[in-house]
Amino acid sequence: MKLPKTTYTSQPWRIHELTSDFSVEDVWSFRTPGAGPDDFPTMLAALRAGGGLAKQPWPARFLFAVRWKLGALLGWDRPSAGVGERVASLRDRLPGDVRDAPRGPDDESMPLKAVYELDMEAARELANKTVHTVMHLGWVQGANGDHELRMAVLVKPNGWFGRLYMAAIAPFRHLIVYPALTRQWERAWRDRDRAEARYEEGTSR
Repeated sequence: MKLPKTTYTSQPWRIHELTSDFSVEDVWSFRTPGAGPDDFPTMLAALRAGGGLAKQPWPARFLFAVRWKLGALLGWDRPSAGVGERVASLRDRLPGDVRDAPRGPDDESMPLKAVYELDMEAARELANKTVHTVMHLGWVQGANGDHELRMAVLVKPNGWFGRLYMAAIAPFRHLIVYPALTRQWERAWRDRDRAEARYEEGTSR
């Protein structure tokens, strides 16, 4: 479910210290029935086990496939345009206590790379020729008393082209990508025990 941007900006997240030059693009919530305040690591594990792009519905997979194809043809995603090249990583801005915390795992199936992972929030980033973006995940108590996952997408467009790009993809994000992600991530929470067991089995091989 889409939320007002103030539901993100009003929270005392550590990410605020790092992203004063970014704008808040979207804020979304995901239902996690029965979740408590200490279940954020469980939710992250469930996302890693059952939340990959390959498991999204075909319309979302098709959109991502088209995007990656265009990026390859037009050179949007070259390493020279990425984090550590065109833009510095947000990890360079981390205060000492956050830098010393676990970073979170990275793998080839996740284009966004880990910045940090704390008890109640985590952040990942991606940069290309269009934008430098951050996906922030936070764990918040919802209106019904259960905790729920919230995602904020922060962006710093790369000039006028980046702003046009973000405006062009907004309808696809809101109508296709985020609804598909909601179904996938909420299902990952419901199936967390089985998904975590499969993930641990796969990583132990």
